[in-house]
Amino acid sequence: MIVLASPGQGAQTPGFLQPWLEIPGVADRLAWWSAVAGLDLARYGTTADAEEIRDTAVAQPLLVAAALAAFEVLYEDRAPDAVAGHSVGELAAAAIAGVLTPEAALVLVRERGRAMAEAAAVTETGMTAVLGGDPDEVLAAIDKHGLTPANINGAGQIVAAGTMEQLARFADEPPAKARLRALPVAGAFHTEHMAPAVETLRRLAAGAPVADPRTKLLQNRDGAVVGTGRDFVDRLAGQVSAPVRWDACMAAMRDLGVTGIIELPPAGTLTGLARRELKGVELVALKSPADLDKARELIRADAS
Repeated sequence: MIVLASPGQGAQTPGFLQPWLEIPGVADRLAWWSAVAGLDLARYGTTADAEEIRDTAVAQPLLVAAALAAFEVLYEDRAPDAVAGHSVGELAAAAIAGVLTPEAALVLVRERGRAMAEAAAVTETGMTAVLGGDPDEVLAAIDKHGLTPANINGAGQIVAAGTMEQLARFADEPPAKARLRALPVAGAFHTEHMAPAVETLRRLAAGAPVADPRTKLLQNRDGAVVGTGRDFVDRLAGQVSAPVRWDACMAAMRDLGVTGIIELPPAGTLTGLARRELKGVELVALKSPADLDKARELIRADAS
């Protein structure tokens, strides 16, 4: 079984879309989706600098569009065995699974990005990855400083989120044997600071055109396979202020008997976590079109 994984905010890097635009049809799709998103996605994915694509209202539609473009090139009209997305990557996963159309996913991510950017502007907040250390001690230290474990990613990585003052105190007193790395995001996502965005998304999600998934679709709350499209879309709104349990998603992949993971662009983060957590699972990070042949070989091998 092969899982397609769509990464979340912070994975983007300047120029990552450039080689994908050389594939026939991709530029046309991005032009159409740019009209839906109200952003020049091709420009943001090629010539924009790191600060421009750090903007939540830009980064989120850009990530979803990039994942969908690469999926269409790789699978054409077929569906993968299973799909999962990390944070905003859940919207790309929903479209891949047929729960949302690409256009509906981009409308929701457009409004999600704007609402989360507005919520983040209320208070200066951020996120810090905690690498290594004893998990219980890391969680205790996060709680001590009033922070939220916004992403529990497994493989020795937990992301703390909160105000910049809280994060500064946390950095002065880090957990034993842990390394801290500030993430290039513009707010404390998946925490109580995102509550205003939840209400915005709930209003929109209620009217979104939804279908049931055509493939196994994992969700971030607890890694469970979702039964209906409406349930998944309803969960998307609340997930904005709830922790991402990617560790649970990987545990579900193990239980499902997953043999391979293909990470959609901008790839590398999720395959890196899987490399440490899911031993023996074949991994392909689609960092550029040069990786497509390897991904296709993995899909063919799994089908044989």
